[in-house]
Amino acid sequence: MFEQTIRNFKINFIRHDGRNSFSSGDQIIGHISFDLTKETKITSITMRLKGNANVHWTAGGGGGTRKHYSARLDFFDLKGVILQEDRGMLLLVLFGRSDTWQTNSHCLCPFIIATRGTKLQLGTHVYPFTCPLPLGNFPSSFHGVHGKIVYTLTVGINRPWHMSKDFVTELNFVNHTDTNQPGLNAPLSGSNSVTPCSLWCNSSPVTLTVSVAKKAFTPGETVKIFCEFSNPSSKTATPKVKLQQKQTFYTHSKRNRKMAIKNLAYVSGEPVGAQVSYVGTEIMLAIPSSASLTISECSILVVDYIIEVKLHVGALDEVVVLFPIILCDTPVQSYPPV
Repeated sequence: MFEQTIRNFKINFIRHDGRNSFSSGDQIIGHISFDLTKETKITSITMRLKGNANVHWTAGGGGGTRKHYSARLDFFDLKGVILQEDRGMLLLVLFGRSDTWQTNSHCLCPFIIATRGTKLQLGTHVYPFTCPLPLGNFPSSFHGVHGKIVYTLTVGINRPWHMSKDFVTELNFVNHTDTNQPGLNAPLSGSNSVTPCSLWCNSSPVTLTVSVAKKAFTPGETVKIFCEFSNPSSKTATPKVKLQQKQTFYTHSKRNRKMAIKNLAYVSGEPVGAQVSYVGTEIMLAIPSSASLTISECSILVVDYIIEVKLHVGALDEVVVLFPIILCDTPVQSYPPV
């Protein structure tokens, strides 16, 4: 069997910048390696570089009335053909189209992949390759509840009278955020109030004012949230902070959509006693390092983040302040204090 002939296939990427991700225009450099258990005739080694987004969900009741909604976007699809080059090298040239994403409509990306010869001897074989990712405003990799954005590099090893054996590796693709955009490092603030109702509803309002130093953060960063409370009521109020991820999936027409909310982080502050005015406190919210980046460049899959600050007053009443934030790959410095 072919699976017994080729073993220990690996794709190794060479990165000198210490990153474990790729972005638009990056050079993908590395090598493939595999072991052969016997002398084997190889007709070609091909590579395919793809990027796409897929969404799918169902809605409706039972009894066969459920409807299926789906959409797909192809960012690029570069397919390889083996050509013979001088000095006994084989050159793999990729041709692809990527019209939708404002890249060159025809991409020509060379891979140096294997030495000339049809028979490979028993043992370990290692072949280098290199190829640039196309330029374009492609969204970051993401796996969601009802869809995903994936980038893959597929190596196909072809033998006479055998089906091609494909090895697929998923690339971690990151869309670099332009940190010079206005507003990313500007402070955010908001306030809200609620009047706790007793029998005669004559209580004074409980007020919550919240501020953060900037709008853009990176996964793993800690958000310092400054809260100011005014609690003239007779009830103790407890502040709670939550980081929510909102995933929104669309069909191409935008007439149908599906939304999913995930709570990624949660922290509770110290209770605010009754009959107090303008008490300030800081609450630290750690963004999980595994959190995905904000996605706004894809027409069928959008990922947003919201910080929710909630002040519980007794068992029934609450004050809520919401902050939309952005998670990006590059640290953003807040405005220095005046």
